[in-house]
Amino acid sequence: MSLPKFIVGMMFALAIVIGWSYFDGASPGTILLRAIICAVIIQAGYFLLVFAMIGRASPTSAGKAREADRGTILNKVADGEKLGARRSLH
Repeated sequence: MSLPKFIVGMMFALAIVIGWSYFDGASPGTILLRAIICAVIIQAGYFLLVFAMIGRASPTSAGKAREADRGTILNKVADGEKLGARRSLH
């Protein structure tokens, strides 16, 4: 889930909680407390969702990533052309 979608969803959820509290006849302090609790629960859920997504992702070793990049670069180099060492501008 992207951050903008999360923020829009959180605003809708908070608006529903605030509206429900208002029509329920809650005091302003209770409305504020419910909104804060709702925001904290939603934020914790989003954190856990992102944490789970990162945990499920298969790790890519640095060697595999380096080989993939090297293969891409070598495929772009013309036949007979050699890759020279990088030279500094100093």
